[in-house]
Amino acid sequence: MRHVFAALTVVVLVHVFASAQSKPPLLPEPVVASLANELSGETAKRNLEFISRQHRMRASHGIAAAAEFVAGQAREYGLEKVEILRFPADGKTFYGTQKARMAWNADFAELWEMGADGKPAVRIASWDAMPLVLAQDSENGNVTAELVDVGAGTTERDYAGKDVRGKLILTSSQPSSVVPLGIEKFGGAGILSYAQNQQTAWYGENDNLIRWGHLDSFAKTKTFAFMLSLKQARGFQARLALGEKITMKAEVRAGQSVGTYDIPTAVISGADPKLKEEEFIFSCHLDHPRPGANDNASGCVTILEVGRTLAKLIRERKIERPRRTIRFVWPPEIEGTLALLNARPDITRRLKAAIHMDMVGGGPETKAVFHVTRGPASLPSFVNDVAEAFGEFVNEQSYEFAATGRASYPLVAPEGGKEPLNARMAEFSLGSDHQIYTDSSFGIPAIYLNDWPDRYIHTNFDTPANIDPTKLKRAGFIGAASGYFLAVVTGADAEAIWNVVRSNGFKRTARNFARSQALDDDQRSNLNRFSSMFERRIFDSMSHFFSLPLTMEGLGERLFPSHFLAMPDSKPTRGNGMIVFNRNPSIKGTMSAFGYDYFIDKYGAEKARALRLPRYQGLRGSGGEYTYEVLNLVDGRRNLQRIRDDVSAIYGPVPLDVVLEYLRALESINVIRRVS
Repeated sequence: MRHVFAALTVVVLVHVFASAQSKPPLLPEPVVASLANELSGETAKRNLEFISRQHRMRASHGIAAAAEFVAGQAREYGLEKVEILRFPADGKTFYGTQKARMAWNADFAELWEMGADGKPAVRIASWDAMPLVLAQDSENGNVTAELVDVGAGTTERDYAGKDVRGKLILTSSQPSSVVPLGIEKFGGAGILSYAQNQQTAWYGENDNLIRWGHLDSFAKTKTFAFMLSLKQARGFQARLALGEKITMKAEVRAGQSVGTYDIPTAVISGADPKLKEEEFIFSCHLDHPRPGANDNASGCVTILEVGRTLAKLIRERKIERPRRTIRFVWPPEIEGTLALLNARPDITRRLKAAIHMDMVGGGPETKAVFHVTRGPASLPSFVNDVAEAFGEFVNEQSYEFAATGRASYPLVAPEGGKEPLNARMAEFSLGSDHQIYTDSSFGIPAIYLNDWPDRYIHTNFDTPANIDPTKLKRAGFIGAASGYFLAVVTGADAEAIWNVVRSNGFKRTARNFARSQALDDDQRSNLNRFSSMFERRIFDSMSHFFSLPLTMEGLGERLFPSHFLAMPDSKPTRGNGMIVFNRNPSIKGTMSAFGYDYFIDKYGAEKARALRLPRYQGLRGSGGEYTYEVLNLVDGRRNLQRIRDDVSAIYGPVPLDVVLEYLRALESINVIRRVS
């Protein structure tokens, strides 16, 4: 690690000096002041209040209404080339690794408990009152039947001694996982679920929450499912345990149909005749159930507010028009982004970086912690350090204001809170559209702004009342400052960027040094090598955006010599370790998409479960970070041993044969190909 320390030791004084200053990083102070003064958390929240009234399932009437609203606001704010892109949502079209799901809409759904006289007595759930009570992808049904508690309902022993044929099933599991046994094998007529998702420290604390439920969009067996609160479910369980017969009437009018993914987009055109063909994209996801205020009306209205602010400041000549074009998109989560990037390669090839916002407005009641999250280690880029610089600036300014009542840039909304932001600078984790941009088939660096935990995510309590305008303003500032800087950046900014990068690099080196103490000599050497290579590639990433000034040419090689980064491993590469793979350029996207899993569909669920690659659980990810990075590291240059070494440096040691097993599985479904 001597080269890393040699390169970064001087940063201690730089970091200490910078921390003591209130001067903004990277951008001129008048630009920062203009952004801080114009961004409005209240304007963003007013837009949020409309969007959160729509039940925004993919390709549905609700998301179409939200898309029209966003496009209308974008036009009113003076954004350019505003349009709603439409792509088939037909259940068969592939957008890279995403199989399009059909549109799903519901017209009516009610669940009643029947009285002793055989008539409806107590209404348990109503679609009109709360759409969240009906699980997504429910189909038509009209059933009056007894209620049977099957516990989890995912193993045959859950049904032992229970007759569920023609009856309604009460389960603690997500509806989709109960269908194979409860509906298909044992003949249940419908499902009542109280599944608890998104487990955090507040898991199960509020037993009145109704949580978002899902059925399989592509299941051959169609059924319906209602979602209950813990309180409701426990009440039914107690009565059933005493031998009481409970009869329910469920009526559902809902189903799938061919529709379209409606994706609003708008731009702020760049001023430079050549550079305007390069684009930086602000993204969010417009879908999710009503109310879905933080997840993710908050991200959608915040990038809309960034667009309003930049367009207004440019018109007023308070800031210059950016050299590069800035694009804004509002797709359905993940599947919409995959549709956009695959169906519109003309847009995709222009993208230099993405700023993605998913949940950025949670107030104190949500217990949310804000994150400025980096891209994956397989895609080092200085753009993440830019976002961290502005994130740290907001942390410093908001804390100073909270502690003293004075700050140059408190970034407080009149209707919002005054607490410090305390944003965490976080390592990469899966969980939203950022992972599509940074997948190696696209290779677009992404900044990910997000709240986690959020005690009300995917529930009926995710309401506008829990959204803080100050938080929206601060998230908007970090995004706007980062995006605007990247859209105007030139080689003249290289030294300032490098000061930020090496400051963060010192902190990364310190974390890796702490990690290395638990490793053996070979593993420690590998971590040191990867750390140096990572820092070198961040330095080199600047040249993808501008030409380095003469004073910095060759600096990367002097700080991180190629001969050191390419030094042989302690155990020479041989045998299977020599194998090299490359990605199939015709299959673009992540293996696990949204509502559809490409890998499992093509490879087979049973075989996939037998694979041994470890699971690394990020903050919000599904545990698939290991597999994500292994595929990302496939580039036609790294051999198998280097892929194993690199992913071991990122997440922890893993055997060579385990990595090979997964890569051969990918090869068998033509996602990757062996290089001669």
